[in-house]
Amino acid sequence: MPRIHFAANAGHLLDPMGAAGATALGVDYRTGLDEASRAVGGRFPLQGNIDPAMLAAPVSTLTAHVQDVLDRGSEAPGHVVNLGHGMPPHADPDVVKRVVELVHERG
Repeated sequence: MPRIHFAANAGHLLDPMGAAGATALGVDYRTGLDEASRAVGGRFPLQGNIDPAMLAAPVSTLTAHVQDVLDRGSEAPGHVVNLGHGMPPHADPDVVKRVVELVHERG
């Protein structure tokens, strides 16, 4: 059965989290996905790590951030895109929709 291990602010624990039986690792926005993949020797698909605060940023800043997350995530053997630590209650649904569109545009 697949198991995703996630802990906020735990980039330094990714290797032990993998060793504890994970089949994929959740990574919050504080650790780049390229760094996370290197830390575990590219052994795990990753989930994350769009910074939820970026949902309030100007469109160009948010777009650049999403592109950066996708680029860094390409170093892992798989990448499930999501917010690196939950949906803020004040998030504009139209902005969240735009993030989904950006991810789908990249394929």
